[in-house]
Amino acid sequence: MKITTLLVFFLALSCSQKPGTEIEKWRAQAENITIIRDDYGVPHVYGKTDADAVFGLLYAQCEDDFNRVEQNYIWAIGRLAEVEGEEVLYSDLRAKLFMTEEKAIANYENSPEWLKKLCDAFADGINYYLHTHPEVKPRLLTRFEPWMPMYFSEGSIGGDIERISIEKIKAFYESGMEIPELEEENMKKEKEMAEPQGSNGIAISGALTKSGNAMLLINPHTSFYFRGEVHVVSEEGLNAYGAVTWGQFFVYQGFNEKTGWMHTSTYTDVMDEFKETIVKNDDKLFYQYGEELRPVETSEVVLKYKKDGKLKEKTFPVYRSHHGPITHAVDGQWTASAMMWEPVKALEQSFVRTKKEGYKGFRQMMDIRTNSSNNTVYADAEGNIAYFHGNFIPKRDTIFDFTKPVDGSNPKTDWQGLHTVDENILILNPENGWIQNCNSTPFTAALEFSPKRGDYPKYMSRDQENFRGVHAIELLTDRGGYTLDSLIQLAHDPYLPAFEALIPGLVKAYEKYDDKNPKLLKPIEVLRKWDFNTSKESVAMTLAHYYGTQYYKVGNYPEGMTPMERVMFWGSNDPDGEQLKIFEIVIDRLTTDFGTWEMPWGEVNRYQRLNGDIKQPFNDSKPSIPIGFASGRWGALAAYGARYDNGTKKIYGTRGNSFVAAVEFGDKVIAKTILAGGQSGDPKSPHFDDQIQMYADVKWKNAAYYKEDVLERAVKNYKPGER
Repeated sequence: MKITTLLVFFLALSCSQKPGTEIEKWRAQAENITIIRDDYGVPHVYGKTDADAVFGLLYAQCEDDFNRVEQNYIWAIGRLAEVEGEEVLYSDLRAKLFMTEEKAIANYENSPEWLKKLCDAFADGINYYLHTHPEVKPRLLTRFEPWMPMYFSEGSIGGDIERISIEKIKAFYESGMEIPELEEENMKKEKEMAEPQGSNGIAISGALTKSGNAMLLINPHTSFYFRGEVHVVSEEGLNAYGAVTWGQFFVYQGFNEKTGWMHTSTYTDVMDEFKETIVKNDDKLFYQYGEELRPVETSEVVLKYKKDGKLKEKTFPVYRSHHGPITHAVDGQWTASAMMWEPVKALEQSFVRTKKEGYKGFRQMMDIRTNSSNNTVYADAEGNIAYFHGNFIPKRDTIFDFTKPVDGSNPKTDWQGLHTVDENILILNPENGWIQNCNSTPFTAALEFSPKRGDYPKYMSRDQENFRGVHAIELLTDRGGYTLDSLIQLAHDPYLPAFEALIPGLVKAYEKYDDKNPKLLKPIEVLRKWDFNTSKESVAMTLAHYYGTQYYKVGNYPEGMTPMERVMFWGSNDPDGEQLKIFEIVIDRLTTDFGTWEMPWGEVNRYQRLNGDIKQPFNDSKPSIPIGFASGRWGALAAYGARYDNGTKKIYGTRGNSFVAAVEFGDKVIAKTILAGGQSGDPKSPHFDDQIQMYADVKWKNAAYYKEDVLERAVKNYKPGER
């Protein structure tokens, strides 16, 4: 008996011991995880614990596009110059101004235990992928660490930090000076010309749907392939479906069985600049704050960069006041940039959000107040629809204009804590039955049931409309009987309100001149007959797009006009025949590029994905397909636009509708989704481009959410590490 008892004891002890090596630990955790790939390659990740699910999720992301996972962290942790060279050195410095590796490690170590487990699983999932795929050669990061998510904690496109000008940082840290006025003007013009980014969120109450269930349109506009489509499940209550930014361990825009969330970029003022009065005393730096001199926090950062095939180093001094790091100079004064930088709380909120079921829990989650760069459009199975305009909103003294740098030496300019969620702009179940936000003013989000401008401090939002917002309101007003399919059709409505504002003025300008340019006669006639709808077949769409784009390049307008106001101004004013001069440039360009101005939009506006590169090498001589969608600049809800062209004559889409979903909440959740291209970044994968024709034809796929549906559509069922 004693021998048997002793044997059982040793066997139990052996089974309870942790694996002895890191690789054995990874293998043991992988046994708790199942990945099921459906017929579109979407990974459905099942784990026993949340940490297991995160491990499997990161492993699956690496299978789909390790290149983008690695790229996001090379950028986020400030090591981009090591692979891309000296020209991006100041992107790295920007990252290090806000957090060093030492601070990231400290944040990780001070995290709640449950969050540390998720960060560990994040690193383990990627490292296990690299271990089991030795053929994959990282450009830089051969090992991922659990503190890395601290740099990349919120999920939006680059987050708040990308609003801080790299050019201004470079000017300050190279010479202590400001950017020359002409250069700053050129930067402003380049920013205005860039394809607009943003998103659409629409929530519909059950009173307006055929089923009686609430619906949500999740319609982010991002660079293509910026997010993958995933489904991640654990036995600890996680069951989230949606879009995940490569390398992050939470579904950023998506839904669970009871709740859906969609983020749009916000007009809330969440960042400020403080001009510091610097005093030098005994070779030490101080800054004025009220009647006291405070020491400038000074340190050094050593950055590496690639040059001539070798790694070199450059050391930068780093300066901080209590407002934040010194990032640039304004009016000759050192200026600190203040923004939300609480990575632990931001990660916590980003993950906790995905497990909330119902408005009460979701509303409590918003009290964490670190979702700084976004608004949130919401719907749930209880029938609620809601809108949160911003989340992180510092309190300020409204006697100061925080749209400009303020005097950091005056204590009254300091942030005075955060507004509560109840103090923020909030809409819940408006009587009109719908909510929309298209990066537009919240004061038209629900018609007459919208919040009122005068009830809030100005810094809570600009009252600025855009053509997408105008379009959405027109489509939603006095409409009902929605189904998922009709909501998807609404989201692709071809009407472009910007051109109804812009084009009639051009036609009138042509008519009023006796000496008409015969070269413009037929193109003007095409535009005169146009209904302002985009399509692949429309020649008028091509003319209008090139005309509007050229106006953005050279058109004059009064100072301070918003993009929407400019288009309306250009459509109603014709100083010295400017409209016709610009239109003649368009006709000449089209004729030069294509041999004729009569180009159908789909022949010009194309989709092309040649390889897995982050920036595509577009080529007019290689295969591409026609796209009938248009830029969000013109009011297209289904936005499709370009940020670069590689010198091509045709236009190739690079951003806009990427991952999109329409979701209905009821006894069971039902959703349809689509991706630009496909789930995989590997050209050899069948899921590299398998959704693009469906994308172009507005034929979305059904999302497999419930296990029985996943199994019915399963193509591959495996554990991490199995090949």
